[in-house]
Amino acid sequence: MKPAPEELQARLGERFRDAMVSVVDDSHLHVGHKGAEGGAGHFTVNIVSEEFAGLGRLARHRLVYDAVADWMPHRIHALVIKAATPAELADRPDTAGNQSTGS
Repeated sequence: MKPAPEELQARLGERFRDAMVSVVDDSHLHVGHKGAEGGAGHFTVNIVSEEFAGLGRLARHRLVYDAVADWMPHRIHALVIKAATPAELADRPDTAGNQSTGS
């Protein structure tokens, strides 16, 4: 059974203590998809953390996947990960001043 978005947000907030975390459940977009049959969820995760400074995209994604590894693939089938530092977020005109806070 997939985690509730709040449960996933709490898990990531525990791992990335300084982070702003938001989670969107995209499972409804994948109804009928093989991964959705067993009840595993599809999520988009936005994480803004200083911990990502100096890391490339792959290294950032590995940190996020490590935080939920025990939920893959039975509770989480797919993650879209958007990981940035606060400075990177501030430099994006489409997101500056529009930050979601999480756990």
